[in-house]
Amino acid sequence: MHKLAWIVTLAALAAAPAAAAADTAMPELRGTWKGESHSIVMGAGPHHPDARTAEPRFTAVPFTLVIDKQDGRRFFGKFSSSQHSETVIAVVSRGGTIFMADDDGYNVGTMLAPDRMELCYLHSSSAKRIASCTELTRQKP
Repeated sequence: MHKLAWIVTLAALAAAPAAAAADTAMPELRGTWKGESHSIVMGAGPHHPDARTAEPRFTAVPFTLVIDKQDGRRFFGKFSSSQHSETVIAVVSRGGTIFMADDDGYNVGTMLAPDRMELCYLHSSSAKRIASCTELTRQKP
């Protein structure tokens, strides 16, 4: 019986870090985040309007994400370039992945550090295709 008690105790101790990680509080994400995209675009999009050629083109666009409201793992705000602004809604999975939807596409993101995140965007339609990743840094108030 004594051996069984040790096994149960060791199993409980081994599971404790995983349980603690699952209960970790969601970081505060509200604020202004800025970064520049690394994109490839076919066609014209609201943030990438220059479509003088049918060939895919490489672009870099400065973006700002302003997260206005957050409730635990859910948040919303505005994602903007100098050309366009749109409302975004997002959730953060228990594994830490950010899933975001805007007017016409989706971002999947990762927190790189408490004040840095990367959002990767995909859009596909008959008029345009976009694949883009943007590393955003939280701005100091």
